[in-house]
Amino acid sequence: MRKYHQLTSEERYALSALRKQGLTNAEIGRALGRHRSTIGRELARNTRKDGGYRPSTAQEATNGRRSKSRRNRQFREPEWALVVARLEIQWSPEQIAGRLKKSGELRISHETIYRYVWRDRREGGGLYRHLRGARKKRRKRYGRYDSRGRLAGKRLICERPAGADNRSRVGHLEADTVLGGSDKHCVLTLVDRRTGYVMIGKLEARNAEATNERAISLIRGAERRVRTVTVDNGTEFHSYEKIEAATGARFYFATPHHAWERGTCENTNGLIRQYLPKRASMRRVTQLDCSRIARQLNDRPRKRLGYLTPAECYEL
Repeated sequence: MRKYHQLTSEERYALSALRKQGLTNAEIGRALGRHRSTIGRELARNTRKDGGYRPSTAQEATNGRRSKSRRNRQFREPEWALVVARLEIQWSPEQIAGRLKKSGELRISHETIYRYVWRDRREGGGLYRHLRGARKKRRKRYGRYDSRGRLAGKRLICERPAGADNRSRVGHLEADTVLGGSDKHCVLTLVDRRTGYVMIGKLEARNAEATNERAISLIRGAERRVRTVTVDNGTEFHSYEKIEAATGARFYFATPHHAWERGTCENTNGLIRQYLPKRASMRRVTQLDCSRIARQLNDRPRKRLGYLTPAECYEL
């Protein structure tokens, strides 16, 4: 069935000219490529009391009605409560709008949610603190010796199976470490490339021994089989063969300085920064905290998943 579109300004001027020629609604409709009922509704809504039809006045009246349409409707408190509840668990406005529409609970745009949040801030509220917006500072490495990537016998990212490259199968992961303050404490992240499902482990130190122990624990505890893991060239992954022997997962190494080759992990690390900010010590972070953060991220709807959650897609 053809989707209905309102008459344009040009069509209204043509309608006026044809009407002055004495054509019927059906004849005008055929000339404009419109149904006769469309012409009838237009004349019924915008004909003046004296029986005349002026296209400029009709267009102004239409614009006025449009400005008062659903796009500018006033949402009630119970509807905003649905939005606020999801903001408070760190869902983005786009995720909130998409999921509420998918569930049939509420039709609202993410722009409207942003306007609500900034209005709340101007009035002294704190909803804006739930929005993500980590600011990244880049540093140059001029004149430094770079030892990253210097590992004999490693498998390159170009050798990965097709299921990992095209994200067609669950079980192909990316891994990385997320650093805290100046101390040794950090976390290990493992993210499924297909679904975005994340597992997070606490590390007391960013070294191969601690990384191996935590990675083996997370992979063995995963609900789905882990087939491959793609990592960067940090030294904490240089003893990967021990993880392979313990879990059966095969490791592949990205090209040095090519962060986009592990985009899923990089994006997920950005989400984690909402809970574990840069330069903040992770000394007091426990594995229980890591599991809680992972659970919140896995229960957050994603646009690329059609506003399903990573957990829902991972369990399919």
